[in-house]
Amino acid sequence: MKALTDDKIIAVGVCGMGGIGKTSMVRHVAAQACRNGTFNHWIMAVVSQNLDLKKIQGTLADLLGIKFVEKTEDGRAARLHNEIMKKEKLLIIVDDVWERTELSKIGIPTYNELQKCKSKVLLTTRRLNVCHAMKCHKQISLKALSDQDSWTLFVRNARRSFESPTFVNVAKKVAGECKGLPIALIAVARALGDKDLAEWDKAAQRLEKSQSANPDHEEDAFKCMKLSYDYLKDEEYKSFFLLCCLFPEDHVINIEDLFRYAIGIGLFRDAETIYEARGTAYTVVKYLIDSSLLLESDLPYRRVRMHDVVRDTALNISKSEGGHRFLVKAGCGLDDWPSRLLLDEGCTAISLMHNRIRELPPHLVCPKLQILSLSHNDELRVIPETFFQSANELRVLDLRDIDISLLPQSFGLLTNLRALYLDCQSLTDISMVGKLTKLEVLRMQYVRLKELSREIGNLTNLRVLDVTDGYIYKIPSKLLSKLHSLEELYLRCRFVDWGSKVDGEGDETNSAFDEVTGLSKLRILHVWIYNEECIPKLVERNPNWVGFYIYIGKDEERLSDVYESYRHDDTDQRTIFLKLDSISNFPDWFFNTVIKKAEKLVRWYNCPQTSLIDVFVEYERGSLHSLKHLTVDGTGDYEPMNTSKWVPKGIPKKKTWVPKEPLFENLEELYLLRLDCAELCAVEFLPPGSLSNLKFLDIESCYNWGNVVLPSILLERLPNLEELKCSSMDEIEYVFRYEALLETEQSKLRKIVLFDLVTVRSIREGPTPPAMFQNLQTLSIKWCNLEGSLFTYDVAQCLSQLNFLELHQCPLLERIVEASNKKIILPRLKKLTLTKLPVLYYESATFDIKCPSLEELKLWYCPKFSVSVPDFHSEKQVQLHDTPP
Repeated sequence: MKALTDDKIIAVGVCGMGGIGKTSMVRHVAAQACRNGTFNHWIMAVVSQNLDLKKIQGTLADLLGIKFVEKTEDGRAARLHNEIMKKEKLLIIVDDVWERTELSKIGIPTYNELQKCKSKVLLTTRRLNVCHAMKCHKQISLKALSDQDSWTLFVRNARRSFESPTFVNVAKKVAGECKGLPIALIAVARALGDKDLAEWDKAAQRLEKSQSANPDHEEDAFKCMKLSYDYLKDEEYKSFFLLCCLFPEDHVINIEDLFRYAIGIGLFRDAETIYEARGTAYTVVKYLIDSSLLLESDLPYRRVRMHDVVRDTALNISKSEGGHRFLVKAGCGLDDWPSRLLLDEGCTAISLMHNRIRELPPHLVCPKLQILSLSHNDELRVIPETFFQSANELRVLDLRDIDISLLPQSFGLLTNLRALYLDCQSLTDISMVGKLTKLEVLRMQYVRLKELSREIGNLTNLRVLDVTDGYIYKIPSKLLSKLHSLEELYLRCRFVDWGSKVDGEGDETNSAFDEVTGLSKLRILHVWIYNEECIPKLVERNPNWVGFYIYIGKDEERLSDVYESYRHDDTDQRTIFLKLDSISNFPDWFFNTVIKKAEKLVRWYNCPQTSLIDVFVEYERGSLHSLKHLTVDGTGDYEPMNTSKWVPKGIPKKKTWVPKEPLFENLEELYLLRLDCAELCAVEFLPPGSLSNLKFLDIESCYNWGNVVLPSILLERLPNLEELKCSSMDEIEYVFRYEALLETEQSKLRKIVLFDLVTVRSIREGPTPPAMFQNLQTLSIKWCNLEGSLFTYDVAQCLSQLNFLELHQCPLLERIVEASNKKIILPRLKKLTLTKLPVLYYESATFDIKCPSLEELKLWYCPKFSVSVPDFHSEKQVQLHDTPP
């Protein structure tokens, strides 16, 4: 921290052995340095042993909020250089540097250039000489923890007390063998936490026997990681863990990839279904994370990471025991096939993924090989015809993102193959795959084949077929019905017209949807369907789909948008998209299997007269009771309706129909887009309990809503509402209206986002209950014509939880809080953004808002706001952004 505040020091090097805590330390320091105002922002990229400029540049670009249009490394470097030089007080962390690296090749300016904009570089390395080579102005060595700190960390992660002095002594002996390495202390403590004294004593002896000659060497970390590995529950856990080291260092690993590899080599065979096996796999992942053998990823959507010390340990284990013999050169920048592989016949797994290999040897001579990954070698265009002719036990073959157009004839010899990845856009013929009759997992994402080969029908043991986002338009009739072992089918591709005649093929038809419904083992279905006519009226038995993603309606441009929006959802989601006017035409079995079980419904309408009320009617008819997420998008042309009575379709207009039971009791998220909401006044007729669990409400571009977003009658129906978003509504004058000062329970509303409400005048009309805003944490208002003051004095007094306030381009807003003689305190406000507010008026002498927790103030284009940072009376160091980007 001291080095970072020294103006003469621009580059700081932090060195120490693997697992000592360098990365954790610099992340902590960076966050603290930004909180106290030393820096405005920090960004971080990992270099690793194999320099990947494109990956590093992409990471920095994401963190800087820019998108590259440049195609070359030099072009991207120049763009990064310019963007960094625009910043002031930026801390750039370059993590895990192994040798002298030209930062300018990445796009990081020189130290002299960085000094001009008060920015600095902080790098981490295992090697002290790297600090010298990188000309760091300050070198800081992280040492092992002291005995006392080691014991404190150890006990905290063991999560137990030790019952006797004898037990304490043994535990301290174990902790001592970790040599003060945080990564080892945490892993061993978690591995032994629930074990008895005898196990602890045994572990102490094992660690002592494996003592390395050099106590500061990374062997100390390896032996502790090995102990944690040894204490895994069973061999399946160990095998699953070792699969992680096949991926490149610092790689974000998709758990689904791990799972499908595991299925390929025969793990989780005790599970009766793929769905059940996946659940077991996620249990294993959680256990490995809890054991500190895996790390949660910064990215969402079921990803994990592996610390490089743990990965090195896994690689060592994979070379030395249990019949494993991995050769891993993933992400090493290889241009050629490793010569060692021409002589080594004992490999059980080979990973050459993420390289630049252009040519393969004539023969693959590895008779014990079970896993081969050549994925992401995009310059590889040919697999030699004889490559697979030697005998082997290959179970998993990963050929994702290689540029081959044909499969070799020897491909048909892979008769033991269980899992195959063929995400190859240039492939023109996959008929050879039909010979792999033991195949259980086949993935062909992004393939540009127009037709699913008939030979796929030979794969009677296939359990997972995944052609997500492909260009397949034709599936021959009776092909899918042959796959009677199929449990998961992912057909989110261009194929939508089930059972239709094939152009130019006489009487030949595409596969009919009853082939899918007839697959008795099918549990997961992701599919697109042209219309409800494709769905059979009768089925022999109702399918048992535990997860589904079904889009009904033809609109290819919309399909792509939808897929991109939801592609990361869980495999077991229950989602249905309808570009239909009604769901009344679906057969009973489809209602029971899909509609009644759906948790997420997204509806696009062709008919502009369709309204939200029709969805309410469908709910009462018993079809949508499981919904947690509902999107209703009236994408038809606006034809505003004058009626204000609830007269749903199919109900005689002379009668008023009122629901008898509560509606949408389980609904948590409601999105309303481009709808005619003239009938929304019918909400006052909703029985108590309707919408009672709604947490998120998003209203966009709706019309005939009225002039208030949430009047009292609607607010009473939404006791659990936490987030409100309203945008692009031309009639809205107020967000809330209270006819009287209601005696209500404290509101749970914690986030309000208002965007592009050109007619809005104020947040509230009439009196506001004191409890209304007591939980509000975030308020963002952009492009709204709010008049006068944002808050009354009484309302401002209730904002005890507000931590983020953003006001942008509100040309009529004069004050944040109405003028008074009393001081308003916003005790938790951390970030305040005031931009493009031409008449917002405050002077320092009369400024009546105190923000003791303020950490960041963004102030642009507010000519009448003559208040400076000290006037907020913050007890924190405040970052001031007063210059637009």
